[in-house]
Amino acid sequence: MSTYLFLPMTEEYAALISHWKYDEPYSVYSMDGSKECITELLNCEYYYALHEQNGLFGYVCKGESARVPGGYGAGIYNDSIYVDIGLGLRPDITGQGKGLEFLILCMHFLREQFNIHHFRLVVASFNERAIKVYERAGFVKGITFQSNVDGQDMDFTVMRYTYSTT
Repeated sequence: MSTYLFLPMTEEYAALISHWKYDEPYSVYSMDGSKECITELLNCEYYYALHEQNGLFGYVCKGESARVPGGYGAGIYNDSIYVDIGLGLRPDITGQGKGLEFLILCMHFLREQFNIHHFRLVVASFNERAIKVYERAGFVKGITFQSNVDGQDMDFTVMRYTYSTT
């Protein structure tokens, strides 16, 4: 069993993440390695790198950095009870059954660190692999909306989760 450690985002981690390339059809999640990309990862105090014994495993962010621009027009960010989260798993370990463990680790960390009980995430609607992971963790699908990605409109699905108070 690996030991995981959440660390505040560093320039080294941001540079590594900014060069992650995902295979099709997940390439929409790839970053371009630019200074702007690295700056975005460093510019928010709510980006954390998840490190394990074999190196950088993934990252999680919360707040505005986790939002998809088209969601504003769809009104999904009007409900302030939910905290928006974004996740990224290192490309070479996607599709290996580690997504649920990664998601649960991230949610537990955010709950303990920031006392979050209501989570919201937005996922590309075609990403059935991630949607299945989120549903297994207890997230429930909400509305679908469109947002522009690289000049094309893409469908996104809102998913929400609330920790039980019992």
